[in-house]
Amino acid sequence: MLPLSLPILGVAMILQFTYIWNDFLLGLTFGGRSGQPMTVALNNLVGSQFGEKEYNVDMAATMLTALPTLAVYLLSGRLFVRGIAAGAVKG
Repeated sequence: MLPLSLPILGVAMILQFTYIWNDFLLGLTFGGRSGQPMTVALNNLVGSQFGEKEYNVDMAATMLTALPTLAVYLLSGRLFVRGIAAGAVKG
């Protein structure tokens, strides 16, 4: 049964990684200054600027924050599609 459930386990792994990576409230509450997740640091970077807004720095930080999640999706995209399609088959 385990070899048949490989696509479903892959989808669960991808979604769990995404949820943990994007967890903002837990990192904000318990992270502290030295252990902040990237989403909290990104929010602090975007919200702490005065004067002229530097959109290039904000966008670069956003791309660096999104890069690990994008890499996980690209590396396991075939497994993700197989898992989603396996749950949609009727019969």
